[in-house]
Amino acid sequence: MIVRPRPHLFELFFIIKGSIVLKIMPLLTFVATLSAIVVSIYTLKPDWLPKFDGGPFALLGITLSIFLAFRNNACYERWWEARKVWGELMLTARNLARLSQILDTQGELSAARKQLLECNIAYAHALLKQLRPGDQLPRIKQLLAEPVAEAYLQSKNPPEVILRAMERILIQALAEGRIQPIQFNLLEELIQKLAATQAACERIQNTPIPFGYTLLLHRTAYTFCFLMPFCFANTLGWATPFVTALAAYTLFGLDALGNELEEPFAPIANALPINALTEVIDIELMEALGQSDLPALPTAKEFVLM
Repeated sequence: MIVRPRPHLFELFFIIKGSIVLKIMPLLTFVATLSAIVVSIYTLKPDWLPKFDGGPFALLGITLSIFLAFRNNACYERWWEARKVWGELMLTARNLARLSQILDTQGELSAARKQLLECNIAYAHALLKQLRPGDQLPRIKQLLAEPVAEAYLQSKNPPEVILRAMERILIQALAEGRIQPIQFNLLEELIQKLAATQAACERIQNTPIPFGYTLLLHRTAYTFCFLMPFCFANTLGWATPFVTALAAYTLFGLDALGNELEEPFAPIANALPINALTEVIDIELMEALGQSDLPALPTAKEFVLM
């Protein structure tokens, strides 16, 4: 996610980090070059190409812009839903850290609570690994007991293994009489919320916007931008390359931005900072366990928070 102060007017034209201009630059160059070729033909050999009226074509551009806006709204809704899901994950982890104090005895940190919160940290890293694979495995193995870690490595659904381990901790505490049934139910509800978080993330990741919808938009946008020089070269002259490149920047840019927002867990600059959110959960729960030698909270590097 891009994290930076709001730029001044002069800075707006020179910001590259977080912009999609580099991704669409080949397309913009192609449209501008095509426009220059078409204008040259209209200037030197006016009979080689037919003349088109740009009025209806401009109306099509307005319609296409509205269509792009609808798609971008759908993509942003996926991005925002994913952010709400991870916000719920952080809230659940904090609630579990507070409520699990009922497992302690006489104010001393109990082994059950320590295992429960360490499993919660491991669960956050396991969910991150499922959504955005990286080097989370050493930290996960460090937090889990050896039998749980072995089951984690062999499972088709590793985060669920950790939730089952958390459930067993609560069941054992209930069986030993260290918590009452109502307290068990309160803690159990939090574990269910963790499971709901995973299900929501899987729904977002595995259910993209229908391909036919995206394909139709791509074809229409590309066709519009590639035909635009033929409609305006006769009236705009040598201003056509600039005008068509500017229009292509808007259309291709919205299209590319929609593609990035559609994948909120992808390792790209405009995706969600789920690595940073996981680190925040890790730090806060370790602090709840009484540790003081903790790393600093994650910050953006070159305006990018991953």
